[in-house]
Amino acid sequence: MPLPIPNLDDRRFQNLVDEAKRLVQKRCPEWSDHNISDPGVTFIETFAYMTDILLYRLNRVPNRNYLRFLELIGLRLFPPTAAKVPVTFWLAAPQDQNITIPANSLVSTLRGETPEDTVIFTLIDQLQIVSAERNRVMSIDSSGLDRDHSARVGLTSFYAFTREPEGDDTMLVGLSQAAPRCIVLLSCDCDIEGVGVDPLNPPLVWEAWCEDDWKPCEMLVDETGGLNRAGRIMIEIPPGHAESIIHDQRAGWLRCRVIAVDEGVPFYSASPRINSLSACIIGATGDAENATIVSEEIIGVSEGIPGQSFEVAHKPIIPSQKPLVVQVGTEEGWEDWEEVESFADSGPEDKHIRVDRAMGEILFGPAVRVREGGMRYFGAVPLKSYGIRIVEYHSGGGRVGNVAAGALCVLKSSIPFVTRVENRHPASGGVDGEDIEDAKLRGPITLRTLGRAVTAEDYEQLAREAAPEVARVRCVPATGEDEAGVVRVLVVPAVTGEDYRLRFEELVPAEPTLKRIAEYLEQKRTIGARVVVEPPVYQGVTIVARVKARSGVDPIRLETEATLALYRYLHPIVGGPDGKGWPFGRPAHVGEVYATLQRLPGTELVESARLYAADPITGERSQSLQRVEIGDNALVFSFEHQVRVEED
Repeated sequence: MPLPIPNLDDRRFQNLVDEAKRLVQKRCPEWSDHNISDPGVTFIETFAYMTDILLYRLNRVPNRNYLRFLELIGLRLFPPTAAKVPVTFWLAAPQDQNITIPANSLVSTLRGETPEDTVIFTLIDQLQIVSAERNRVMSIDSSGLDRDHSARVGLTSFYAFTREPEGDDTMLVGLSQAAPRCIVLLSCDCDIEGVGVDPLNPPLVWEAWCEDDWKPCEMLVDETGGLNRAGRIMIEIPPGHAESIIHDQRAGWLRCRVIAVDEGVPFYSASPRINSLSACIIGATGDAENATIVSEEIIGVSEGIPGQSFEVAHKPIIPSQKPLVVQVGTEEGWEDWEEVESFADSGPEDKHIRVDRAMGEILFGPAVRVREGGMRYFGAVPLKSYGIRIVEYHSGGGRVGNVAAGALCVLKSSIPFVTRVENRHPASGGVDGEDIEDAKLRGPITLRTLGRAVTAEDYEQLAREAAPEVARVRCVPATGEDEAGVVRVLVVPAVTGEDYRLRFEELVPAEPTLKRIAEYLEQKRTIGARVVVEPPVYQGVTIVARVKARSGVDPIRLETEATLALYRYLHPIVGGPDGKGWPFGRPAHVGEVYATLQRLPGTELVESARLYAADPITGERSQSLQRVEIGDNALVFSFEHQVRVEED
């Protein structure tokens, strides 16, 4: 229980008015009319109101002192983090030369009612859309026997695989050069020979050779039904695509591989037959973030004294992949200064700075008077009259950047031959900056941990310091005998999803985030502890409900609202009874489904609701249940809810 904050003066407006009236009766008995219509009483109430405001400000002093104390122990607000998303740049037509998309190119959502409603993303790194075409076609069976069809393509047909395909049979397509992260359009003329497969789910996978191994490509369009009819195939090549030599032929290789299937699943009875095959590059995908990138900003001129601070023009400074570089002018040019967490170990010659990202401040080391006389400098002092600049920093971020798939459709930078842009997946990772109330709760925990991870709460707090962009962190101590000394840190990424719908892969944190948390906790853990950073276990939940709408309510609109309410309530990040994320280990009960649907304004009656436990990997679901139990450290997430609305 926190210590009670003292109330320096507990008088309020009415107390002041009553006290003034008592003094009037004592000091001025001839004043007998104390009604509110009396002008004198009006003056009393006016001054009582002004005094009440002063007392309110006076009682804020303990709260202000508390915040000053948090500042003394080095507590800093967490800055916001920027949402990131892959953005695809589409060409108007295939080009015979490479097209460069410059770094810092801007894309945005459609213009809203106000400029603040427009969400802008910036391309992080330069993107290259290469000009490549098909120059090789080969087939390799499971035994390693190869057949080169390069000279026959367009002249005569050939089998893509062996006449009776087997698992791991491949057709290789060689591009004239490597095309990492590019969109390849394959135009195929095929005969209907590969009968027996499901054209919507053929047993094929497209892969690309990336430096040392084959990596899967993302399938965007397949009009051929598994190489069984003429059409287009559009795939995205993964990063790291490189040229290589296969059977004495050098190219940027792609391959279409036959995958083995279980018994009873449709499979090829004969190999597809290819008449012609061409390839071209029609776009590329680069990573963008919801931030403004500011380069070479002069933030001030040094006065030659210790303890200087300078503010940037665009606040706050958000974390980025590149380190923040602050430079100070010298007679020879610009000199880099190193960022440190504290000036405690800095000497008078150390060129150190501190960065308060939430407030957008650059701080230089102070000087402290010592008992023996003189001053002790914690960090070097920039020379007087020399400029101070930041090479590059990122500003922006926040939850507003978690836009839905397809929302980024406006190209704000002029780029030749690029006709449109698109984010094929929703953006994620945007988190608002920490507010004062949250910092006040974090202060005592920070003082207790002192940068060391001992208890479960310590690990959770330090994990948030390492990666403020994550939504939730939970520390799980070891439970089994074979896990002695193991501390599991469960991390939930900050994703909301379009209409609160999440794909299972979105709930897996990015590998760099997990690595950064693990490295940070490795420095803070106690001796003998072994830290494992991973995502929690997720239990999929499916709801099938039937709702009766009130008279005059649009059933289609109510169906949309009901489905949205279910996805929101059973959400691992913004769901649950308090809207702060589904509690760890809390079972899902069908009674909550009835309550959620009945709460909607257009619902007359919830006729029925069935609850199923669903496997998020295979999609299989259990029998109808009254209650779905989950593990103590697991979370639920919505998996394909279905709501049918009947008119009254």
